[in-house]
Amino acid sequence: MAAAGGETMMTREQLLHLFSRFSFVTSLPEVKQRIADAVRDKQEAVAVTTEIQEEILREMGVDPSFGIGCLGKVNVVYKNDKDLMIKFYQFVAKEEMAIDEAELEPRELAEKLHAQQIMQEKQLNMLVEMRKYSRESQSVILGTVCASSSSPFPSPRFYRLKEHIHAYLPVNPFAVAQRIGRS
Repeated sequence: MAAAGGETMMTREQLLHLFSRFSFVTSLPEVKQRIADAVRDKQEAVAVTTEIQEEILREMGVDPSFGIGCLGKVNVVYKNDKDLMIKFYQFVAKEEMAIDEAELEPRELAEKLHAQQIMQEKQLNMLVEMRKYSRESQSVILGTVCASSSSPFPSPRFYRLKEHIHAYLPVNPFAVAQRIGRS
């Protein structure tokens, strides 16, 4: 299994495979049912999604504890790899969705998805407005918004916006929104 030779991080290719496989597996009806059954049995849904990730890591020949530990370092090790970071945030969002589908009633899930859509529209509007300011001012604005957020953990989409705004500024903001929306 990986990590036996003193490796400190999974490769980009390994991470992409994990993200892709997890997305596929958690979209299967029997896996959705597995997570829902665990919730009904008073288990934590996140424990089941972590177990699924560990199973995928074993399939890949990666030690599960090493692989799970690597997930906590993706933001640091691959922070300059925009494509990988987008895939990572998609992975996080997919896990959140799998958990929400298992834990929430259909009405609650619909309300949460609607609230997220409204938040994304507000973020797009903010991006459009921020194009009027210098890069330095944009950084200050984003830092202030993150610091004053009612949640200590803004959504992964907001972090993605914060981390990648400078790379996207010269382009049409609606193209940016489409790329973020696909994430």
